[in-house]
Amino acid sequence: MHKNKEQLLMHYENSIEWVKTLLNLSETQWRTPIAKDKWTIAEIIGHFPAWDQFVLKKRIPYFFTHQELPKAPDENELNDQSSKVSKEKSKEEIIEDFIAERRRMVIAINNIEDELWDQQIKIGETSLTISDYLSGFIEHDIHHFKQIEELLLAIDGN
Repeated sequence: MHKNKEQLLMHYENSIEWVKTLLNLSETQWRTPIAKDKWTIAEIIGHFPAWDQFVLKKRIPYFFTHQELPKAPDENELNDQSSKVSKEKSKEEIIEDFIAERRRMVIAINNIEDELWDQQIKIGETSLTISDYLSGFIEHDIHHFKQIEELLLAIDGN
């Protein structure tokens, strides 16, 4: 198995398990912003499924065609919409959505043949490998998971 593919699959499996632990948070913790004028834990976890869906529907299927990749959604718009939805859904629903989309991602990534991981794709003017593109999502996850962990440490410390 391609090294980056294995890393990404392992990361996604671990992310599912880590997010499941957030079911233990109180409603107050779950709805606490990570900083003044920033998202809550609910909103952070709630924005991942929308981006996973985008990758599943508008990126992965196009990697192996000669069609141009569809335009990415407006980042702020998608995040604002995700934030709104997260305010309306329960913790359990948000976490279920996260898990469902991550499992779909695991299946889709697993189905990408190893030899295709080093294939070049073009997004706008940028050229990169499928491996590099998908591996970038690990950094995104880690950034947000670290924010949540720091908040929870601060809450526990008080």
